[in-house]
Amino acid sequence: MQQRSSVGDLAELLRAELNRYSPGGKLPSSRALVERFRVSPVTVTRALAQLAAEGLVVTRPGAGAFRAEARATVPEAGDTSWQEVALSADSAAELVPRAVDASGVLVSLAVPAAGVIEFNGGYLHPTLQPERAMAAALARAGRRPGAWGRPPTEGLPELREWFARGCGGAITASEVLISSGGQSALTTALRALAPPGAPVLVESPTYPGMLAIARAAGLRPVPVPVDTDGVRPELLAAAFKATGARVFVCQPLFQNPTGAVLSVARRPEILRTAREFGAFVLEDDFVRRLAHDDAGPLPAPLIADDPDGTVVHVCSLTKATSPSFRVCALVARGPVLERLRAIQVVDQFFVSRPLQEAALELVGSPAWNRHLRTVAGELRARREALTSALLRDIPELALPHIPSGGYHLWLRLPDVADERALVSAALRAGVAITPGRPYFAAEPTAGHVRVSFAGLAGEAEIGEGVRRLRKACDEVLR
Repeated sequence: MQQRSSVGDLAELLRAELNRYSPGGKLPSSRALVERFRVSPVTVTRALAQLAAEGLVVTRPGAGAFRAEARATVPEAGDTSWQEVALSADSAAELVPRAVDASGVLVSLAVPAAGVIEFNGGYLHPTLQPERAMAAALARAGRRPGAWGRPPTEGLPELREWFARGCGGAITASEVLISSGGQSALTTALRALAPPGAPVLVESPTYPGMLAIARAAGLRPVPVPVDTDGVRPELLAAAFKATGARVFVCQPLFQNPTGAVLSVARRPEILRTAREFGAFVLEDDFVRRLAHDDAGPLPAPLIADDPDGTVVHVCSLTKATSPSFRVCALVARGPVLERLRAIQVVDQFFVSRPLQEAALELVGSPAWNRHLRTVAGELRARREALTSALLRDIPELALPHIPSGGYHLWLRLPDVADERALVSAALRAGVAITPGRPYFAAEPTAGHVRVSFAGLAGEAEIGEGVRRLRKACDEVLR
């Protein structure tokens, strides 16, 4: 190939040769293509990925690449234009249109093309997930008597008790509901706590998935700024007074995206302010089990200091295990608990019993604490590697706070920088980063990007990712 290493050039040559193979026929191995065309393995991988995206090739891990079967004749498309009227017919009567925008969530869920370094991930790299321990737990769970029967709608009593102990204070198992992951629990809670059209106070910036939930439910997110000590109590009080809101959603521990921890001094002020205005605090305690090994003692959840039912608490196992291990606790006190239970039963009946049994097996095994200790050290090492590389190689990206927990860093762009342009340039350079705009309920204070270090294989990949991001910054920030 005379040193032609362009992905596009190689894809064009392979595309022209596909007729040599019958549908389902196997293409030469990646090694053979490397030798024949004198290109790198990465170029071959990307070229095959491009053909796969076009529907011309099917790749099977461990088996190779195959010519795709002939596509079936596509039936004539129907006319769905009537749905535009049907879906918006009630919008004139609604204070907030109930459109569903999942773009802010999909940024972290979408799988980039082969060869792209994922600084946009929201979950642990497979090498950090307790795959063997989860597999063993699931196998043991499947052999338990009654494991495939119908569970209690509130969840298995032993699992509810385990989550209750993790909340601290005087929380009991009777105040815990088992839910299908944090996103589902937040959806249930917001539906229970606020009617359509109502304002809901949110941290600014905040988790885009929560903003999507609120807007899909017809709620009106109202931003309250945070700093390195968490939400500012005086601004929270002003927002309650101005809006009449009855719900405040927050992440007091390693907040997404800033990494802030609500300070000890502010914790009682937040609870006191919410009680004063007769409002609920929806506490999303999403990464308590992803503290780094230099974090020191963690503050207890807000619900531990709340005997009056002000706090509704959400805590999931997903971030510390696997994206598919969707087991979560939804904790509340008082009459609101019955409303939460009713909505959850209507929406999902109950969480799969084998999954609940597997969760019990996992957290009760010696492997669980070993896994948490390993992850705590690995995340600190990755954080330090990414922080050092960014400060050394891309000082233009300001890093106002370095968290001691969680899985990401929040970077502020120079005032002249174009956030979208940087995200696009980074992807062209082979690294995916998360834009900051979706984290704001209103106009952002500046351009930002979020970079995650938990979904990467190790320090070498982090270094290469920063090198590619430097290239993108040279293109956009010059």
